[in-house]
Amino acid sequence: LNESVSAHPGLVFVQPIKPGRTCFGFIDRLLGLVERTKEHALFVFTHRRMAITGEDVTLYDIFPISNDFAVVEVFKCLSRDISIGADTRVRLNFQDGDLEVRLPFGSHSRLFLSEVNKAWSGKTCQGKVKREGWNELKREGRHDLVRQSSHTASNKATMLAMPQFGLRDNLIRCELLKNEDIYTYLENFSFFIGTYNVNGQTPKESLRPWLGSTSTPPDMYCVGFQELDLSKEAFFFNDTPKETEWMKAVSEGLHPDAKYDLVKLVRLVGIMLLFYVRNEHAKHISEMEAETVGTGIMGRMGNKGAVAIRFRFHNSDICVVNSHLAAHIEEYERRNQDYKDICSRLLFHQHDPSLVPLTIMKHNVVLWLGDLNYRLSDLDVDDVKDLIAKKDFETLHSYDQLKRQIDEKAVFVGFVEGEIDFLPTYKYDTGSDQWDTSEKCRVPAWCDRILWRGKNVRQLHYQSHMDLKTSDHKPVSSLLEMGIKLVNEESYKNTFEEIVRSLDKMENECIPSVTLSRREFHFIDVKFMQHQAETLTLHNDGQVPCQFEFIQKLDERTYCKPWLTANPAEGFIAQGGNVDIDLEVFVNRSTATELNAGHQQIEDILVLHLDRGKDYFLSVLGNYLPSCFGSSIQTLCQLRDPIQEIPLETIRELVMNTIQTRTLIIDKPLDIPKEIWQMVDHLYRNAPKQGELFQQPGLRSEFVEIRDCLDTGMPDSLPGSNHSVAEALLIFLDALPEPVVPFSLYQQCLECCSNTSHDVFLHPQVVSLLPQCHKNVFNYIAAFLRELLKHSTHNSLDVNILATIFAALLLRSPTKQDLAEKRKTQEFFQHFLVQDLS
Repeated sequence: LNESVSAHPGLVFVQPIKPGRTCFGFIDRLLGLVERTKEHALFVFTHRRMAITGEDVTLYDIFPISNDFAVVEVFKCLSRDISIGADTRVRLNFQDGDLEVRLPFGSHSRLFLSEVNKAWSGKTCQGKVKREGWNELKREGRHDLVRQSSHTASNKATMLAMPQFGLRDNLIRCELLKNEDIYTYLENFSFFIGTYNVNGQTPKESLRPWLGSTSTPPDMYCVGFQELDLSKEAFFFNDTPKETEWMKAVSEGLHPDAKYDLVKLVRLVGIMLLFYVRNEHAKHISEMEAETVGTGIMGRMGNKGAVAIRFRFHNSDICVVNSHLAAHIEEYERRNQDYKDICSRLLFHQHDPSLVPLTIMKHNVVLWLGDLNYRLSDLDVDDVKDLIAKKDFETLHSYDQLKRQIDEKAVFVGFVEGEIDFLPTYKYDTGSDQWDTSEKCRVPAWCDRILWRGKNVRQLHYQSHMDLKTSDHKPVSSLLEMGIKLVNEESYKNTFEEIVRSLDKMENECIPSVTLSRREFHFIDVKFMQHQAETLTLHNDGQVPCQFEFIQKLDERTYCKPWLTANPAEGFIAQGGNVDIDLEVFVNRSTATELNAGHQQIEDILVLHLDRGKDYFLSVLGNYLPSCFGSSIQTLCQLRDPIQEIPLETIRELVMNTIQTRTLIIDKPLDIPKEIWQMVDHLYRNAPKQGELFQQPGLRSEFVEIRDCLDTGMPDSLPGSNHSVAEALLIFLDALPEPVVPFSLYQQCLECCSNTSHDVFLHPQVVSLLPQCHKNVFNYIAAFLRELLKHSTHNSLDVNILATIFAALLLRSPTKQDLAEKRKTQEFFQHFLVQDLS
């Protein structure tokens, strides 16, 4: 509704009124509870069919809930339509008469009545005043009130996805989606896709040669940027003034022959995506969601990763992803891993919280753009430039890493990229069209790419824009013509009615039933941060589509243990259909500690529930291999042998402090855990001059080898690259159940930084209070980092970078940490990096 009227928060907005005894002679209506400046009224609407859009609904009358209002009678009745079940009949009293309504059976009707009762019980004002206020609204125009309503769904799919629809309507929705081709037709719309790595620069020239390069104005713009801001403030605090500057430049650079609305902006550090649509199309955009994923160091830092939006345009679901993948010519496997991480971790929550989140690939069309950083391999710079001079792009493209990885089905399976007939977009001297003349003399490459996935998409152009010289990259654009599904109203109505008739018949004849492929699942040798999955197949052997979900057991808050996930945890199965459910086990920092100590086991019972059907019980069993990751510093200092060689009972006693001094594993505890020593010693010997240490992530396969080496003691030296060992050290510190600076001393560390005298002795005094093994680890890591800073000319590390990364791990907050606390912890640890406290 408009600004002066809003639907009651948290309330089912519309409820059908079935035929019943009423002084107003209603045949079939919609009923809504509306709040206006703390006053309430019941709105009655007429509709020409199932209410889908504002055009389908007309405001019939308004009944204020005032002093003369009363809920006179509530009772159950048996509907004449057996498929609906027991409805609720309510008689309401107003000053002008009474109204009897019949609400459909279910929890949503009960919620509606409870909200009406709340509104009724809170009345203290005079009824006359209220009636006059609401009558004023009537005079303003009933049709406008409905059509301006923000709670009126903009299309069929949105309405059917709203939470007030239960199993029956979810089944209708599934059948409608299955028969979509019957009531939809395609209409072409143009999408301008643009990507630009701006290398931390501010906009210095008009973007019109790039964004306004099409002969006619596009219907939509999806414009992605990378490296928007390269400053430390943007990296660590995700805050940059350049967001506004580049957004303004884009708005001014759009095609001049149309007016556009900015629908969405989403940014992660320097990765930004802007979505514009022509004014006349904005009303057809719905279900807009935005998400971000960082794939930098430890898979969190946002210097690399992706931002994405998803939306529904008319009857088509579209997802747009802007990504910046790992750099350096030899790191194509890391780029592949970044792509897979983005696809698995980027999830969009649906309007109905009971529905599973949507992945990128669960859309009709996926548009993927960005600095993908794939390079040209097996050619030196002179050969590349020679092929460029000949404009032999076909030969040059055969050496492209992305093309090779797609051909090998390693990434972007099912995606399409248009023919590349333009110059490589990287790397140029800033402000010119000259190839890189720096000392590194980068090999030219097509780093900046645009791909798509889906049907009814045709590319009209794919090109770079050499006129723009702000960055060391050139912007790229693609104009796509996309067939979008529009709804034929008459065909939709006929299809809907036929589905309802079919469901009515099935509901009266059948109950849901499924066959399970198995009921016991065994996970062997589960390890820290190593994914395992087993598949359960459900076959619908009944006569009706069914809804399933995993439900909580008595006195438990979730349906499964935190190390276990069912994917999907709920859904629908068509008659005769199958659904595969992956039962996935993954032990992370939050669950490793209890498993390492033997307080928890890989053991759970899942309850699979069929709506209106029976429950099935699934047994999940397995064994966990204890890991140094997630074990405490004190426990590890008691272990001379690798943790997997120690009996679990001994580890449990160590954790519980029940082992007597005489029966300790070793006579004298280690000063620091041998695992920390191994990782730090490896880096001290091999990586003091390593560039981007602790900033560039390692490979997941190498982390697995490092973890196994630390947990088993074989081999003696650590495998993998320096970056993988560095990331393993960070993961180890992050997984400690009690951080190096215990939670009990966290506040004292903050108070050191708040002390106005800045006493240099306060910081070491706090460290002196740490338990001996924690103090040893703190001093050991600080000393190692000071050694790295001696080589800063080679490794490009500085005090701010190291303090930011390690303070978050060594001084974790026992509660949620705000920005001020974050800065104080960095300041505290920085003190130990700039002074020699040996």
